[in-house]
Amino acid sequence: MSAGERDLKKLIRQDVQSMHAYAIQDSVGMVKLDAMENPHRLPAALQAHLGQRLGAVALNRYPDGRVNDLRKALADYAQMPEGFDIMLGNGSDELISLLAMACDVPNASILSPLPGFVMYGMSAQLQGLKFIGVPLTADFELDEAAMLAAIAEHQPSIIYIAYPNNPTANLWDDAVIEKIVEAAPGLVVFDEAYQPFSSKSYIDRIARHGHVLLMRTMSKFGLAGVRLGYMIGPKALIAEVDKVRPPYNISVLNYECALFALEHSDVFAGQAQELRAQRAIVFEALGGMTGVKTWKSDANMILVRVSDAAKTFEGMRSRGVLIKNVSKMHPLLANCLRLTVGTADENLQMLAALKESL
Repeated sequence: MSAGERDLKKLIRQDVQSMHAYAIQDSVGMVKLDAMENPHRLPAALQAHLGQRLGAVALNRYPDGRVNDLRKALADYAQMPEGFDIMLGNGSDELISLLAMACDVPNASILSPLPGFVMYGMSAQLQGLKFIGVPLTADFELDEAAMLAAIAEHQPSIIYIAYPNNPTANLWDDAVIEKIVEAAPGLVVFDEAYQPFSSKSYIDRIARHGHVLLMRTMSKFGLAGVRLGYMIGPKALIAEVDKVRPPYNISVLNYECALFALEHSDVFAGQAQELRAQRAIVFEALGGMTGVKTWKSDANMILVRVSDAAKTFEGMRSRGVLIKNVSKMHPLLANCLRLTVGTADENLQMLAALKESL
C-alpha cells in the first residue's frame, strides 16, 4: 500500500471500512428471480407514449412544481387520510436514511424484527445510532414478549414494521402489531414495499395514531428502475422529517415516469393480479416437492427451506435461474432461499431448476 493510499484510509470511518457494500448479483443471461421485481414491461403502445412524454421534459431545468402533482397523485392512489401529508424519496432507501438522520438525538436507537430488510440496520449504523434487532419466532412470527421487552428496555426512536416482511414474505398478527404501536415511545414506520401483492394495508388504521408513518415504494408497483419511494404521516411530523431531504431529490424523469404510471394504474393492477395468481400456482407446486418447506406469502416472493441451500442455489444458477440465497443472513434462515414470483414461463423454469437442484 502506498503512502497516499494509507492517508486516504485514515479519512474513512473505521466502521465503514469494516462494512460490506450492498451486493447485487450478476444476472446477465439469467432468468432473474432474485430481487422481487415486477417481471412485466409496459405494453408497446405505452412505451411509445411514455417515450414521447419524456422526450418533451425540460432536462435543462431543475425539477419544478410538477413534483407536487406527483405527491397529490400518490396521496390519492394511497387514499391518504385528511390531516396527513406525503414525502418523496429516491427509493425507500433514501427515506430510511433520512429518518435516521432526522431522529439522531442523544441516545437514539432503531429497532426492528430480524430477519428483516437490511437497510434498517445499515441506516442506523451509518448515522451512528444503536440498532436493536429482535429475532422472530422459528416460524417467522413476531415474538410479542421479546418485542415489548426490547421496546421497554431500549426506548427506540424508530421501530420498523415491514408489512409484509422481507425476506419472509408474511404479514404480522394484528393484535401484536397494535400492542407494539401502543408501547412505542417514538415513531413506528410501517414499510409496505410489497403492498400491491398484500391482502392487507395499515393505511386504514394510520389515522388513529400521531406517531405512525407508512412507507411505500413504486419499485414493486412496476417501476424498480425509476427509484421512487414515498412516506405518509401526520402533516406536522412529515414537515419536520422533510427538512433533511436534499433539494431536488426526485429527478424530472423519475416523477414524470411515476405520474405516467399512475395514470395507467389499471395496467399495473392487472400485472399485480397476474403475479398473485402465479404466486398461488408456484406455492402449490412447491408444496408437492419433497424436501422443500414453504411459508405463506403476501408478497411477490416465497421463502423456502431446503436441505442444502448453497448446493441448490448453485444448481439453479448453473441451469440459468437466479434466485436469492438468504441462508447466511440470519441463523433463523438456515438453508433458506428466496424465490421471486415471475411470469408463468419464468416460474416453470424456476420450478424445474429447483427440482433438479435439490
